[in-house]
Amino acid sequence: MYKLAIVGATGLVGRTFLKVLEDKDLPIYEYVLFSSKKSAGSIIHFKGRDYIVKELTENSFVEEHFDFALFSAGAGTSLKYSPIAYKNGCIVIDNSSAFRMDKNVPLVVPEVNPEDILLNNGIISNPNCSTIQAVLPIKALDEKYGVKRVIYSTYQAVSGAGRYGMEDLENGIKGFPPQKFPHPIFNNCLPHIDSFLENGYTKEEEKMINETRKILHKPDLRVTATCVRVPVMNCHCECINLELENEFAIEDVYFQLAKFEHITILDKPEENLYPLPTDISGKDNVFVGRIRRDFSVPNGLNLWVVADNIRKGAATNAIQILEKLVL
Repeated sequence: MYKLAIVGATGLVGRTFLKVLEDKDLPIYEYVLFSSKKSAGSIIHFKGRDYIVKELTENSFVEEHFDFALFSAGAGTSLKYSPIAYKNGCIVIDNSSAFRMDKNVPLVVPEVNPEDILLNNGIISNPNCSTIQAVLPIKALDEKYGVKRVIYSTYQAVSGAGRYGMEDLENGIKGFPPQKFPHPIFNNCLPHIDSFLENGYTKEEEKMINETRKILHKPDLRVTATCVRVPVMNCHCECINLELENEFAIEDVYFQLAKFEHITILDKPEENLYPLPTDISGKDNVFVGRIRRDFSVPNGLNLWVVADNIRKGAATNAIQILEKLVL
């Protein structure tokens, strides 16, 4: 039996950690919830009892022993407290961007590269939400055909920007100016997620490019991305254009995707059936539809991929990593 710390327990992803864990029967005998000083003292009802949220301090992982910790409190918190945790015998699963591109930290989507979990030196990194849902179908097809090039076009929900992003959409409907985004998100699409880099890409786009290569162990894979924030409350949508190394039959593409763990196909255009955020919010699988050949290049393929960015794109993926460690 294990003892688990949850850091950032009062945040959007932290509370979703608890929702996902409610449905799990993991060998954990004690949960301890942490937050910043501002939220400490909050009471959260979880698994039939009330938990008082503790303030995270430099002594939190010294005064108590933890086997594992789920972190979702921002990169600054992770950089400061994760080393303290693992130096005191705790394995950290971190949801921030702090360690994702660290060559000594595995970046894991359990359906894709579970073998990397055991390479950890005390920290395992959870990928960016938009990357997580993308690499499942890519991995499923790479195993059979080889992936030569990837073009991402994303349509990302405001929940990916946290509570303030959601409030911008809600308040924008009422005519109030934005507080989180640089422009109103209501009735708008913003081709701007995270800050811009000198090369013209945003950090979000660069994250998708670099994380895809790291997770798939393909450092030279040709990948490009355009990431757009859209006025949808929850669930990221992605158009993924693939150029494959080898020829394929479209029927076999369906088969390869359908048999892959935690992929659900919704693709009956004659019945107007395809993945929609309104249908997928609250679910843990990655949903794929609009599967069709791209006739503009040899061995080209288009996919429409939708997933709940707070669950599979964050909390569920982290807990699936934890399951691999404890079960």
